[in-house]
Amino acid sequence: MARIVGVDIPRNKKAPYSLSYIHGIGLTTAKLLCEQAKVDLETRVQDLTEEQIVALRNAISDLGFKVEGELRSQVAMNIKRLKDVGAYRGLRHRRSLPVNGQRTKTNARTRKGKKRTIGLGKG
Repeated sequence: MARIVGVDIPRNKKAPYSLSYIHGIGLTTAKLLCEQAKVDLETRVQDLTEEQIVALRNAISDLGFKVEGELRSQVAMNIKRLKDVGAYRGLRHRRSLPVNGQRTKTNARTRKGKKRTIGLGKG
């Protein structure tokens, strides 16, 4: 497996699809990185040379993308700032409810967790 920015990317996939396994790099960005590093989009990771892998690493750092740990910490700090300021979005994060205006009467199970019935139920 090729290791880029501390992530083992899958060997049997094409380069852009493997790069998208890195947190902060989507498919569009991965294709841009491959073009920057002069790597063919059809090349599989197992067929990449060491020079191409180094070129991909350099492309990520040259273009100034925040990836993996740096990006995760930035997102966490943004959420912490919203909570500290007392913003509405911060309160929604604190209560583990949907943040962006989705309905909560039904749905929102991913965010709210397993349904808990309050009261006696049917008597």
